[in-house]
Amino acid sequence: MESPSSNLLRRGRWSEPGRLYLVTTNTRNRVPLFRDLHWARTVVLQLRKSDEDRACRSLAWVLMPDHLHWLIELHDLGLSDLMCAFKSRSSCALYRAGADRRRIWQPSFHDRALRREEDMRAVARYIIANPIRAGLVKHAGEYSHWDCVWL
Repeated sequence: MESPSSNLLRRGRWSEPGRLYLVTTNTRNRVPLFRDLHWARTVVLQLRKSDEDRACRSLAWVLMPDHLHWLIELHDLGLSDLMCAFKSRSSCALYRAGADRRRIWQPSFHDRALRREEDMRAVARYIIANPIRAGLVKHAGEYSHWDCVWL
């Protein structure tokens, strides 16, 4: 069930082409679907498709077992439209890969617009270190579901 405050996340949200955003989205009920290598790689392909479609430029991302952190430079598509398209495409791809036909993602997402002065590389390092902080690995190189343009 969607939380009562989730509509508040969307109220007043607008996005700006060329702006940098850190986006976080969770699987429905935080189910750790992406412990499965095949399903995780299926979602990674859909992340890359967003770049290929020129909806955004991915600067850094990590796909955790139950959520995604994604640092992007937004192109002409609105942020909500980008996330809707990504979640729809990845869900369909997961269904084709054999995932249960249930809602994959929570309906909402969290975003934070970054100022150009912020150290994007520090934000990227924070994203990439997520599996270490979660105790999944000791070194980022041991975790297979991440990418960063600077590393």
